[in-house]
Amino acid sequence: MPVYRMSESLDFPSPHDAEPDGLLAVGGDLSPPRLLLAYCHGIFPWYSQATPILWWSPDPRLVLFPEELKIAKSLQRVVRKGRFTVTFDRDFGGVIRACAAVRRRQGEGTWLVPEMILAYSRLHELGYAHSVESWFEGRLVGGLYGVALGRVFFGESMFTTVPDASKVAFVHLVDRLTDWGFEMIDCQVTTHHLQRFGAREISRSDFLSRLRRAVNVPPPRGAWGPAP
Repeated sequence: MPVYRMSESLDFPSPHDAEPDGLLAVGGDLSPPRLLLAYCHGIFPWYSQATPILWWSPDPRLVLFPEELKIAKSLQRVVRKGRFTVTFDRDFGGVIRACAAVRRRQGEGTWLVPEMILAYSRLHELGYAHSVESWFEGRLVGGLYGVALGRVFFGESMFTTVPDASKVAFVHLVDRLTDWGFEMIDCQVTTHHLQRFGAREISRSDFLSRLRRAVNVPPPRGAWGPAP
């Protein structure tokens, strides 16, 4: 079956129609309404500057259920020592730009192209995209960002310039999401790094079923704000 080509209309094909590698559709735009619709249906954009926008819905899906978080003893000690100051939504722009810069230096591709940075910055301004920052001696040294809808957090990217900085930010994020009753963190595709935190693969069908229920639950009240 040919990959679905997006039109100007605000719709997506069924995620179940994705190719074996998860590719679902090509084209469209990164407007806030289209991005939010995509996330509500378990779809996300991922592409390089040399290609049109590509939309994905992989099977299986890597998910972390907050109550299943695993923290290595060595990382527990780092968290307890309080070496890093962790904040929420203090410097979204700094985090997403650092995520892009780290990947360019590591030769991991350029999927965080300027259009993507602008699109997620708009979602942040609208209150849907959020960042977690790790600071050391006043410098931003690690963090992550993603999209929150209902009781689901869709993780997008993380970076670190100091060992353990992004890991500590992730632990603080999961703690806060647990307190707020979030049901799952979407990790998209499988990585050993996130599996070590307790993330596990579930089928696309299972993911979409859980997603439908969780995004229809009202989000927690209050600003994300600085970590206590």
